[in-house]
Order: sequence, then C-alpha cells, then structure tokens
Amino acid sequence: MTATVALADLDLRTILRPGDHIVAGQACGEPTALIEALIEQGPELPDLSLFIATSFSGLLTPAAAKAFRPVSMGAIGALRALAKANVLDVIPCHVSRVGPMIEAGAIPCDVAFVQVAPAAEDGTHSLGLISDHVLAAVRAARVVVAEVNDRVPRTAGVRIAAAEIDYAVPVSRDPVQVPPAPITELDEEIARHVAEFIGDGSVLQVGIGAVPDAVLRLLGDRRDLGVHSGMLGDGLVDLVEAGVITNARKRIDAGVSITGALIGTDRLYRFADGNERIRMCDTAYTHDPAVLARLDRLVTVNSAVEVDLTGQVNAEQSGAAYLGGSGGQVDFVRAGARSPGGHAVVALPATARGGTVSRITAALAGPVTTARSDVDVIVTEFGAAELAGQTLAERARRLVAVAHPDFRDDLERAASEIQRRGF
Repeated sequence: MTATVALADLDLRTILRPGDHIVAGQACGEPTALIEALIEQGPELPDLSLFIATSFSGLLTPAAAKAFRPVSMGAIGALRALAKANVLDVIPCHVSRVGPMIEAGAIPCDVAFVQVAPAAEDGTHSLGLISDHVLAAVRAARVVVAEVNDRVPRTAGVRIAAAEIDYAVPVSRDPVQVPPAPITELDEEIARHVAEFIGDGSVLQVGIGAVPDAVLRLLGDRRDLGVHSGMLGDGLVDLVEAGVITNARKRIDAGVSITGALIGTDRLYRFADGNERIRMCDTAYTHDPAVLARLDRLVTVNSAVEVDLTGQVNAEQSGAAYLGGSGGQVDFVRAGARSPGGHAVVALPATARGGTVSRITAALAGPVTTARSDVDVIVTEFGAAELAGQTLAERARRLVAVAHPDFRDDLERAASEIQRRGF
C-alpha cells in the first residue's frame, strides 16, 4: 500500500538501509526533491550509492558526493564535474543494456527514486519526461519512492501503477529544464553536411545540443519525417508544428514520435502533455535491434570526441578526462547503417582546444566506443567522409579530407606510415 509523505516530513533514514544502491530517474526526469533530501540526509547512512545516467539539475556536485557514491554510465551534463573531481564511478555500457543489467542485478537497485505525474483516472502514473530504464528500476527495487509532481506532463506511453509505489511524495516544482544550446557558425557548417543525408520520409534519431538543433533547423523543406530516438528536445516542436514531422511513412508506429526522454523546456513539456503523437517508451523498445530493423530510411546522428584514420570512434574519454559515454551510439549506428535508405552519421568539429588539436587522429587517445566495422559516415565542418564499404587506405584518405587543413599534411604522413606497417 502506498504511503503519502509530505516533503517536509520525508525521513530517508526510515526508508533506506546502510549500503543501499539507489537508482534515480535521470535528465529532466530527475526527482530533484528526493535528490535534495538524499544530499541532506545521506551522510547519516553509510555506504549509499546513487546510479544516475545523466544530470542537468546542478544538484550533483563534488560536495554532494560526500553523502553517497555517485555511479553512472558516463560523464554527461553535471556528471562531468564529478568525473573531473574523481568522485564518479563509471560503468561502461550501452543505454540498451542498463535496464537488463538492473533486472539481472548487475547494476544493483535496492531503492528506486522516480519522478511521476499525478495519477490519471485509471490510477496509473505517467513517467512524464523519462522512461528509459525507470520501469526496470521500479520492478527491481525493494522500495520505490516517487516524487509526484503536478508540473510534470502526463505523457503517453510507459506508466506505473499506484500499487508499485511504496512512498509518494507530492511536490509542485518545475522539472529540470535544458534550454537549447547557442548555435555557432561552426555548428551550422557541420549541420549542413549532416542534413544532406536526410531526405523526405527519413526517420530521425538525434540527440540534444547545438549540432542536432542546427540540423533540425535545416529540415523545414522536408516532408513526412519520422522520429524514433532515445531523446528529443525542443526542436521537435517546431518541425511538428510546421508539418515536417508527421511520422506518416513509418512502417511501425505511424503518426507517432517514439522516444525515451524529453530533454528541453516548458515549451516541449506543454506540447507533450496529453499528446498521443509522442510516445514514451523504455529502452527495450527505443533501442531494440529488432524494432530498429523495421525502420526504413533511418538516419541516426551522434557525436564523438575523436575519430582515428581507420574510422574508430571515441565518444567517451580524452586521455584521463571522461567527457561523455557510450550511450546509445552503437545501437543506433548499427541500425542506421543497416536501414534501407538510411545512414548512420557521426558528427564532430574537426579540432578541439581552440584549434590546436585535431579530432581526426592517427590514433585514439581514449577507448573505442564504436568499432570501425560499424561506422558509416563521419562529418566535420569540412565535409562528409562516407566510410562504409571502403578499404582502410581509402578511409584514411577520406578522413584526412574532412580534417582541418592545418593538420592534413601530418595526418597524410601518419596514414602513409600506418599503411606501410599495416593497419
């Protein structure tokens, strides 16, 4: 039976046990009231850990880590500061594997912290803004604590029953918001090359950030675009209202945009509230290879830290600095590359650190996130390198061509040396 607890009366010491592993909703579905309580009360309970995939609330600082051990699948959003302070434990894994690993106990979940909308007439709660692995956490947890927020939109898709909630904490506060990033000329240049791969009837998977937003702005003349993506931002609203995104040509989920996370502002949240044209799904659907295989003309757009001359992609780490995560990149790169009429695009600026470092490199400075055997198209502001079906020598030539001109001579020499020794 669900117990309703006022936020002022919430005492986590009566709910949590020493050594508990907590899994919390992420991104704009982060239950901020519960996280604040955990930061305040956690020091009185030893050996707590908190798994959260991303955070944009600003609550998870290195100082907050004194209350519990933060764990994640990468260093995205505010978690980058935790990684830099060496207080974040990172589990390398694909987004699609988080739910199954929670179910199997590989990622332990004693307690689930979730944010939900108020109950509907049938007594179920919409998960609102995040649905990726939340259901897996709810089903695995000994205790489920739900922040019931009357400002969270009731979105279509995954719901949980009131009976699955042990403690309901009513709140009325704005959900976390992530405004669109400022778009630079560089972002626009990259976006123009990406947009060339998106035709009428394409199904899009894009992330959030300046380049994805710039890409979406260039699609106003397309017709009947569809969406099947791990996350969506405010740019979706513009294209739906302009009649560009209709999902009319999708073989599955016709007329509906599929996603696992809404990461944006009130504009997106109001648009999604009660909107049956947007369906929140867990990763067992959004990232499932069998589901993705049924999407024709799927164009996936992902980012990278660096790419080597054979096409290997590092989207996680530069030297000792953890900057991102494997995320859903591999799931969607494989799907886009195999989709009839589709493409898998990995987009990145040609340089970093004020133009002093090439991001097209002879050798990666970090791990291989996406194997060269999976890579399809690499895009920088200097063009697109289509790598599928190309020899290693031809891949190197094409990648040098999209590197910054200041580094091309050195990269050509490196490519010659690598070819002489054998790739």
